[in-house]
Amino acid sequence: MVLRRSCIFLQNNYPKVKFNTTFNKSRNFARQHVPIPILTPQEVTKILRSNEFTKEFESPSPIKYYDSNQLASNNPVEDTRSEARCKLTNGFLLGIFDGHGGNSCSQVISKRLFYYVSACLLSPETLKKVLETEVTSKQIKEKLLESFNDNFEFVSELGKLYCESFLTFVRGLSDKPLISSSAEVALQNAFISLDQDLSNEALKKLARREAARTLSVAMSGCVAVVAHVNGPHLHVASAGDCQAVLGIYNENEGWTAQVLNKIHNTDNAEEVERILSEHPPSEKKTVIKMDRLLGQLAPLRALGDFRYKWSREIMKKKVIPYFGESAIPPNYHTPPYLTAEPQVTYHRLTYNDKFLIIASDGLWDLMTPPEAVRLVGEHMKGRVALAPFKLPEKGTKLSEINKLLIERKEGLKKQPLDQNAATHLLRNALGGTEYGIDHHKLSQFLTLPNEVVRIFRDDITITVVYMDSDFLQNYPS
Repeated sequence: MVLRRSCIFLQNNYPKVKFNTTFNKSRNFARQHVPIPILTPQEVTKILRSNEFTKEFESPSPIKYYDSNQLASNNPVEDTRSEARCKLTNGFLLGIFDGHGGNSCSQVISKRLFYYVSACLLSPETLKKVLETEVTSKQIKEKLLESFNDNFEFVSELGKLYCESFLTFVRGLSDKPLISSSAEVALQNAFISLDQDLSNEALKKLARREAARTLSVAMSGCVAVVAHVNGPHLHVASAGDCQAVLGIYNENEGWTAQVLNKIHNTDNAEEVERILSEHPPSEKKTVIKMDRLLGQLAPLRALGDFRYKWSREIMKKKVIPYFGESAIPPNYHTPPYLTAEPQVTYHRLTYNDKFLIIASDGLWDLMTPPEAVRLVGEHMKGRVALAPFKLPEKGTKLSEINKLLIERKEGLKKQPLDQNAATHLLRNALGGTEYGIDHHKLSQFLTLPNEVVRIFRDDITITVVYMDSDFLQNYPS
């Protein structure tokens, strides 16, 4: 295994299939096939909270805290998440990674990508100083990044290989002239460079056991969305179909949702046109087929998935001996068909920008961005109501005190069952109705047998990032 606590071998060569997940389907399945037990409210809550995590930050910081959670559908789960702080730039990195063809690529990307980003954000001069003082790859990583809630370690053989790749990458950056100091360029460079290292590692002459492992990572794939927050500057890099949504509050308009990234699938006409333009007209009917890349892969950008990137010669020499002839997709004439280059968007955070939701498509299959923002906004008010009431400072006007009491009274009506906002979204995604949470619906989604649960819902991974409004309001223009 590549990770000590998680199997990352390639499970199959089939792309992840997206289904419309409805309560009626699961209820009909329960009636017609096997009896599904109804969980108690306490059992439901225990399942929903089993993977939740919260991290708070001291002021001054653009981020107050974040909540995260994950609910598996696949076994093992193919989604991963990662959060960290760049020590030398003070920027924050938060990412969601949704794997397909197994969990190996998403596990590896989530462990490695932020180190590449943190290095790309630095000047060659700074990197040279780091290399002068820190000798090993481990020391360099500790100098660059502080990771949170990171519970996995690579096995020694692959850990050593990945450290060698990263050290080579950092040395290469330090020897090149600085192209740009922008976060946009750094994010793009990091995605592409790590993807290239995955390819190089899989093509190296290694012992058969290690070769099988690196190849399993390269043949599986993952989509990703990464947010970089530095002061009021928010960059979102995305490749695939995860999504980042900003929750904005205005006293006159209430809550609004701003989607920060485009989805890379066949619903995106510009993305389809881009891919078609990169291949001969003779392939127009085969590059995109049945709303999938070469009739197989739903996302049109991804890390890994080198069966859509390598030349036919490499596929024959390296892949077929392990995976057979079927590993080469049909109509495979002019690769590469897939890119790991992310699209990067920029947003300057303001006082009205209250939180950021980043999540895998498992959440967005079940609710819209406006619904998610409304739920988190209501959750914020409910959490304020649960907090001990603090007496206003001396000199506060009676009208202001009255306003605080009214807000608290309204918040008490919407007290959340879950303190963690990501858990709150999970509960509502699976059990929400226009009349509130339907316990039976929620229970049935959580007790579907392993062999069919993937039909009704996907892995769901969510991170909700709360901004410090006072910090943003007082930040220099």
